[in-house]
Amino acid sequence: MRALILGAALAAAATPAFAELTLSSTNVKSGSPMALAQLLGSCHGQNVSPALTWSGEPADTQSFALTMVDTDARNGSGWWHWSVFNIPASVHGLAAGAGSQGSKDLPAGAIQGRTDFGFSHYGGPCPPIGDHAHHYEITIYALKLPSLPLDETASGAQVGPSLGATTLATAKIVGRYGRSK
Repeated sequence: MRALILGAALAAAATPAFAELTLSSTNVKSGSPMALAQLLGSCHGQNVSPALTWSGEPADTQSFALTMVDTDARNGSGWWHWSVFNIPASVHGLAAGAGSQGSKDLPAGAIQGRTDFGFSHYGGPCPPIGDHAHHYEITIYALKLPSLPLDETASGAQVGPSLGATTLATAKIVGRYGRSK
């Protein structure tokens, strides 16, 4: 019995501690309302993609992808507000505005997919008037491939399944936004 306990203790000590992928933002706090700067222009916002940083990815990560989806959209499958993929594994953040239309701040090789608004750049929150506050899941994906075989015309319906097959780890922040009038 003593040998069994000692063996288990030694095995536990020999197991390396695994880092956990984390995502943070100076603009979006989980559970809190999204700021005016991040809102879509038609909701009187500035449509500026949030500043994001991440760390703790698995050692075999070859690239990252990022998505922002409104999980409360009336269509029943979520509304894609943003996707960025083929972010090099050496990159651990995006500056505020990096996903905005015409921005030059995306890392070399990174591609923005087509949103459900029909364009290939960040599209901020703007739920229907009178709806409860919607939840906007911003998720970082550590991927086991250096790039996804997609381009800027890739919709969320194409990006989502591509991520699922290659994901090593994820982390998310969930912002909220609702408008009464």
